[in-house]
Amino acid sequence: MSQASRRWQGRRVLVTGATGMVGSWLVKALLDADACVVAFVLDPDPQSELYRSGDVTRTSVIAGSLEDARAIERAIVLHEIDTVFHLGAQTLVGVAQAAPAITFEANVRGTWQVLEACRLHAGHVRRVIVASSDKAYGEQRPPYTEDMPLAGRHPYEVSKSCADLIAQSYHHTYGLPLAIARCGNIYGGGDLNWSRLVPGTIRALLRGLRPVLRSDGTFLRDYIFVKDAIGAYLRLAEALDDGGIAGQAFNFSDESPRSVLDIVDALRRLLASPIEPEIRNDARGEIRHQYLSARKAQTVLGWTPQFDLETGLGETIDWYRAFLGLPSTQSPVGAGPRLGA
Repeated sequence: MSQASRRWQGRRVLVTGATGMVGSWLVKALLDADACVVAFVLDPDPQSELYRSGDVTRTSVIAGSLEDARAIERAIVLHEIDTVFHLGAQTLVGVAQAAPAITFEANVRGTWQVLEACRLHAGHVRRVIVASSDKAYGEQRPPYTEDMPLAGRHPYEVSKSCADLIAQSYHHTYGLPLAIARCGNIYGGGDLNWSRLVPGTIRALLRGLRPVLRSDGTFLRDYIFVKDAIGAYLRLAEALDDGGIAGQAFNFSDESPRSVLDIVDALRRLLASPIEPEIRNDARGEIRHQYLSARKAQTVLGWTPQFDLETGLGETIDWYRAFLGLPSTQSPVGAGPRLGA
């Protein structure tokens, strides 16, 4: 076991949003580091990586909503939690546009409910990581740095801005030992929200169908592999123990912004698929160009991504092949010769 892993041995950790793509992989990493994990889930999801992998059998599960203060408090008190990773949220921009109240309830109310429970039991809770997002910055001139204001305008952005500010308030007012992670677009196996670019494109190409793009394909974003995001969350929690960063936010990115079409073309190359995307250009409430500077994380935390885009997408494709019941060596339906770079 590595020195970093030993730091998690025996720790009692609560992960909200544990059935989500990021939450599932975080639980896996914590279990591998011999932590005692409590998974807070809204509903059991047999398709989630948490359940498919069998990791759920090695955790304690608390079922409830983020808006249910008693369920959150019960999880913290009953299991004597010392570390909280708050990842639970409504994560889809389209859903936020259609149902802002639901999004605000989960992302804003849910955040202060979690942090209030941590405050009430600060004798047990020693470290809290709040998963924010690049969306918290709203629309500004990129690359975004941590000293920029949080200025969301559309419902999803506003929900992330509010949650981020609430987290800062709990530190500065009550001394809650927390740090905030702002990542770009996280991708990887286990994301079953098919409206998202990476899983939707992979599934379409594997089935011989045209991927559907809601934008015009030119929007720029950061894309960070889920294992790099997990490494960022763990490093941030470890740095809280080292001192000097409580109450701060950190951006995590590979600092290589790519367009939607760049990602689609990379997936087409890896899958040797000649299938062209269908560009609908009907996206609403989306920021055109949004990407982060990760210099602070590099300098203060010593964090750098360990996976390049091709490696991360390759692992992601393998996960979806297995999920869809396709052998790893099978060519997708309709695939032609390998495309040039």
